[in-house]
Amino acid sequence: MTKVAVVPHDPRWRDAFEVEAKHVAAALGENVVDIHHIGSTAIPGIYAKPVIDLLVEVRDIRAVDTQTPAMESLGYEVMGEYGIPGRRYFRKDNPEGIRTHQIHTFETGSPEVRRHLAFRDYMIAHSGDAREYSELKRKLAQEYPHSMDGYMDGKDAFIKEIDRRAARSHLSASESGVAARPA
Repeated sequence: MTKVAVVPHDPRWRDAFEVEAKHVAAALGENVVDIHHIGSTAIPGIYAKPVIDLLVEVRDIRAVDTQTPAMESLGYEVMGEYGIPGRRYFRKDNPEGIRTHQIHTFETGSPEVRRHLAFRDYMIAHSGDAREYSELKRKLAQEYPHSMDGYMDGKDAFIKEIDRRAARSHLSASESGVAARPA
């Protein structure tokens, strides 16, 4: 049974993302448009499960399916859409069986790309909400130490509310001509 654990932010997570992004870009080739660091490890100062989340934008999502051997050679388990239409999901564990990386691959222009990036950018720009999220994650990890479902379900309402705020914030910034992303 996997223990749900969140740990203080580790600045090395950014470097781990950069290294893995280079490997993934090489494996997926010219289909890659961009690779983004998402999830809690991309938000400075908050507690997170120590799993690096990568969002890979590609030109053609179907072409990703032909790259299964390349992704497996990097140690990834190929999960297909895994509950989200239009996504290709990959996960990687270390030799001890502990998850280290997750990849969410979408075609460029997908609303899921915008949603994930808006959430990340909103949390970086709104440290009060980020601290609240961090505390919620710590509380849920203590409350559900052996239930990833309980932990995830406990975050759901908060994430949906931040998604709403992030979408409004992004819309307001784009209408005013101001960049929605923090510097």
